[in-house]
Amino acid sequence: MDAADVKLYDYAASANCYKARLLLAQLGREYTRVAVDIFDGATLTDDYERLNPHRSTPVLELPDGRTLVESNAIMWYLAAGSPFLPDDPLDQADVCRWLIYEQTDVMPMIGGLRFRLVTGRIAADSDAAATRRAGAYEVLAILDRHLASRSFLAAGRYTIADIAVFAYSHVAHDAGIDTTGFPYFEAWLERVRAQPSFVDDLEPYPPNASVLAGRSTYG
Repeated sequence: MDAADVKLYDYAASANCYKARLLLAQLGREYTRVAVDIFDGATLTDDYERLNPHRSTPVLELPDGRTLVESNAIMWYLAAGSPFLPDDPLDQADVCRWLIYEQTDVMPMIGGLRFRLVTGRIAADSDAAATRRAGAYEVLAILDRHLASRSFLAAGRYTIADIAVFAYSHVAHDAGIDTTGFPYFEAWLERVRAQPSFVDDLEPYPPNASVLAGRSTYG
């Protein structure tokens, strides 16, 4: 398969999309990037629904027209056979559990709070913000304890587990989260940034991402 024939339907301000871009960069794979403005109605069209019925980004399209959705599934596919996904079944399961935790806890508590605050969907002093903020600090405490005795999250090396968790957790400050009390977590962030071919091209949310400013599934 010609790597350049792979298409990534992508929103530059989404950390889920950033995961795929970071992995592709570190794999050294060429790909075609298709910009999707999720706040300008781009995912609401019939054509996009055929591409992804969930109307989310990212989407990976293969040369034969098959598509893969959900950022962590896309990373798993791309990382297969590379050092970013171990071959050992137990190590794979270890990676998988962090991918699950990233989606159930890291993204909702840190990423969800960041998105809602930055785009004006909730106020910083609201009960909703307080709930997510407390959850974010619980996430950071868990990560900090885990990383106190290891350099990376899973399998004894840098994997897609680290990419997944890094994507939203490294911008926790955008949500007003103070990470200075979590030194092992902060040291891990620097180890991730020091990996070969690392890129951080996550863009800030544009004005049309603000509540009621655009047309999207997010309102």
